[in-house]
Amino acid sequence: MINYNNKSFRPISSSENSEITSDTIFVYKQKGDILTSTHNGANIIEGHLIGLVDNDGTINMRYHQINKNGELMTGICMSKPEIDSNGKIKLYESWIWTSGDRSKGTSILKEI
Repeated sequence: MINYNNKSFRPISSSENSEITSDTIFVYKQKGDILTSTHNGANIIEGHLIGLVDNDGTINMRYHQINKNGELMTGICMSKPEIDSNGKIKLYESWIWTSGDRSKGTSILKEI
């Protein structure tokens, strides 16, 4: 199992219907297979996620955040890891909003 504890991530790409931008920072904490994170950035005032990490490092998570318009947004995300040649983690994410327009999207995050 990959240990995400005290690792930070930044998006390197994301679907247009996403609220994250290149300045959004995710700070992960992990205890056993339970992962939590805080995040914020230009479009997000405050956000949190909680998830479960499986044996191959895939994260099944739920997230909620308050965007710059003062809206509470929620969603579900599956995040699959890849270790690059420098030993840094890239996360390939597939997600769906459970609020708003309920659209789907993808993102790639890279460990800072």
